[in-house]
Amino acid sequence: MSFLSRFALLVAALLVSGGAAHAEGQLTAKLQALDKVTARISALDAPIDSVVTFGTLEVTVRSCYKAPPEEPPENAVFLEIRELRRNEEPRVVFTGWMFSSTPGLSTLEHPVYDIWVVDCVTLPPPGTTVPNSSSSK
Repeated sequence: MSFLSRFALLVAALLVSGGAAHAEGQLTAKLQALDKVTARISALDAPIDSVVTFGTLEVTVRSCYKAPPEEPPENAVFLEIRELRRNEEPRVVFTGWMFSSTPGLSTLEHPVYDIWVVDCVTLPPPGTTVPNSSSSK
């Protein structure tokens, strides 16, 4: 199946699902961000329709899709990224889809920051305790 066909199927699946939160928790995009000046890499958890900041950037995830396990691994995230500068209006620096399997296909072009998709996960609802998987003996 060609990349264009896979992309069309992915977009169709997103339109049908709407990228909404699951009943069992909040759909969240796992992103990584690089500050090119300090060489600092940070992990970002960005819930759908919530603003997450990194440096002077505001990142908003509008949709997050994870391919089923029987398909080739793929995560697709629709992002809106704005840059905040002193005494200026916020400026949109990126709007579009980013894919975990092909990060170079659609990238944020910024002199100081770089952001890429790692995964789409469903986090448990706030106040829910997650059992510890490590055993203590």
